[in-house]
Amino acid sequence: MKKRISFKMFLKPGCEKEYEKRHHEIWPELKELLKDSGVADYTIYWDKDTNTLFAHQVISEGAGSQDLGESEIVKKWWNYMADLMETNPDHSPVSIPLQEVFHLE
Repeated sequence: MKKRISFKMFLKPGCEKEYEKRHHEIWPELKELLKDSGVADYTIYWDKDTNTLFAHQVISEGAGSQDLGESEIVKKWWNYMADLMETNPDHSPVSIPLQEVFHLE
C-alpha cells in the first residue's frame, strides 16, 4: 500500500545553491537506503520568499526518510547538511509534518 507524506524544513539564508549542489551529489548509499526503505518518490521544493523547504514522498512500506535516523549513513548526511538548515540537537533537520487536505489522481 502506497502512502504520501509531506513535511517542511527550513533552509538558512544564503545556502540555497549549496543545498541544491549537495542533493545533486547525493551519496549512492543514501539513495539506496531510501529506496530499500520504501521511499519510491521523493521531491523537495524551495520557497525562496521564506526559505522553507517542502518535501513530498511516496512510500510503499514502513516510514519515510525522516524516520531513518538510527542509520549511520542518515546520521552522517544530517551532520553534512547541518550547516545549511535549521536542525535539532542531533543534527536532524527540523521537520514539521504537513496534513494532506486534497489529492487528485
